[in-house]
Amino acid sequence: MGIVNVTPDSFSDGGRFLATDAAIAHGLRLVADGADFVDVGGESTRPGASRVSAEVERDRVVPVVAALAEAGAVVSIDTMNAVTALAAIEAGARIVNDVSGGLADPDMFAGVASTGAEMALGHWRGPSFDMYARASYHDVVGEVLAELDGRVDAAAAAGIAPDRIIVDPGIGFGKQPEQNWAVLRELGRITGTGARVLLGTSRKGFLAQALGGQDVSQERRDLATAVTSALAARAGVWALRVHDVGATRDALAVAQHWEGADRWTS
Repeated sequence: MGIVNVTPDSFSDGGRFLATDAAIAHGLRLVADGADFVDVGGESTRPGASRVSAEVERDRVVPVVAALAEAGAVVSIDTMNAVTALAAIEAGARIVNDVSGGLADPDMFAGVASTGAEMALGHWRGPSFDMYARASYHDVVGEVLAELDGRVDAAAAAGIAPDRIIVDPGIGFGKQPEQNWAVLRELGRITGTGARVLLGTSRKGFLAQALGGQDVSQERRDLATAVTSALAARAGVWALRVHDVGATRDALAVAQHWEGADRWTS
């Protein structure tokens, strides 16, 4: 799943693809690099980020979604707002990727249920501006599992069929670095539930910390992301949300040959 941030302030590439034409061109490059899905977002969820209005978000993403869908890309809309999700679905998006798991907007589940779209539910404990205030766990993996189960149940109760639901353990959301690593070490407990699992580690701060500090270059973060991608594929995740699709595709191809398993790049 290739990332298209149509924002001025995303932590990795904020501003680079804020212009509609630049965002569309980037999405098409990601598809050419091997992305199965393109995830378009108009609101940064980096730590410390402030919310933007749904109107601003819609204006940023809908033309990009429409153009990419018309070009044949399978588009996901990265949003916590129901009105944005519905506008993007009307424009051709087929997946709603809500990092809040439906908690940020009480209308999200009912809105998505009224469509044929699939929905990715992220593990989330609150908005980006103070997400680490809630990073307190006794058993981080067990609590992530339990809280995701609650969101899946709520989505199903609103009418979203279980086969339309994807779960995301929310790496980097309300979790300190060691808590992220704890979730990654036990990904098998999450994929073992039988749910499709979406994972996003791309260029995140905990990877830079593992490499020596936050000033680690983007290229080194992409290499670290590719390593986590291969390990996550081994653990059975359904999709990997990344900035550098080519690097992750390369890592998966090498892992496929190492393991002799077709599942790595299917």
